[in-house]
Parts: sequence; structure tokens; C-alpha cells
Amino acid sequence: MFRGDAFPHGLIEQARHGDDAARGKLLELYRNYLRLVARSLISGALRIKLDPSDLVQETFLKAHRDFGQFAGGTERELLGWLRQILARSLANQVKHHRRQARNHQREESLQDLLEQSSLTVQLALAAAAPSPSEAASQREQAVLLADAVDRLPPDYREAFVLRTLEHVPFEEIAVRMGRSTGAVRMLWARAVKKLHQMLESE
Repeated sequence: MFRGDAFPHGLIEQARHGDDAARGKLLELYRNYLRLVARSLISGALRIKLDPSDLVQETFLKAHRDFGQFAGGTERELLGWLRQILARSLANQVKHHRRQARNHQREESLQDLLEQSSLTVQLALAAAAPSPSEAASQREQAVLLADAVDRLPPDYREAFVLRTLEHVPFEEIAVRMGRSTGAVRMLWARAVKKLHQMLESE
């Protein structure tokens, strides 16, 4: 467990002073959150070519290399910086696949899409979570919730992410998962209940 502002603020300070181990530990805190953001950003046209986990790993490599450029001091500022790196990484991938995925380009800027995606993740997760504890309120709630989502059983997690974050209709989720619509609705409801239980126990 962390104490007060020593975590992750303490890790930010250690990383800023050249502690590679602290830098790696700090970035790892946001893997699950950034994976959800990346998954909600990648459209269907690119989904067969881009793995959100690969995009997150590329983001971490660049963040580790360029951490000296991070001028903030809070977790929220760090999240914003990491999302910008993720956006640039995705833009490079889109450019690379442009000939094969021309329809992926939209009128909105990638930064606008990123902010919308981040907000979607935060609002969707917050809607499924209980009120944060005193300790949790010191952290970015969306990060803690993303970690909880990652601990869900795989079928619960898939139903939750597809419905809550990607807004896929239950009927379509049922086809994707090879289950009945009623079974998928039950999976989603159980996922939400499980999230409440996990977060309340913490």
C-alpha cells in the first residue's frame, strides 16, 4: 500500500533524478489504464493490425527515454504527458498503415480523439465504481479502476470493455463471444458487481 503523496509522487521525483528503477516502476503503474485508452482509440480498420499492448509498450519506451522532458509533478500531469506520447505513437502507426487503411483518417485531430477517448474511459469506469476510499482519492480514480478491470476474469473483462468502453450492443457482443445475448448481459452485470467488490475491499 502507498502512503499519502509519497506514491506515486515520490516515484516521480526519484525518476526525475535519474533513478531508472523508479522510472520503470512508475510507468508500470499506468499500463492497464493506457491499454484501455489505446483500445478505445484504435478503430476497427486498424484493430487487426495494431495491438493496444504494443502501442503501450512503445509509449513506455519513449517515455523512459524522454522522461527528462516531463515538467510536471503530479499523477494527473504525468497521465496527460503519457497520453500525448501514446497519441504521437498512434499517429505514426496510422501514417505507416495509411495506404492500407485510408478510411481510418477522420476530420478530428488525433489529440481531440485522444481526449475524447480518455474522457470516455474515465466516465465509463467511474460509472461502474463505488465512491473512492480516502486512500484511493489520492490517486487518479481511472487508473485504479483500470487496474481492477485487468483483474476481472477474461470473459467478464471482455464483456465489460466492449459494452462500457466501446459501446458495442449486447447482441453484437454475443456474436463475438459465441454466447447468447442473455448470457452476455449477465456477464456484464457480474463484471460490474465484481468491480464494486474489488474496489470496496481495497
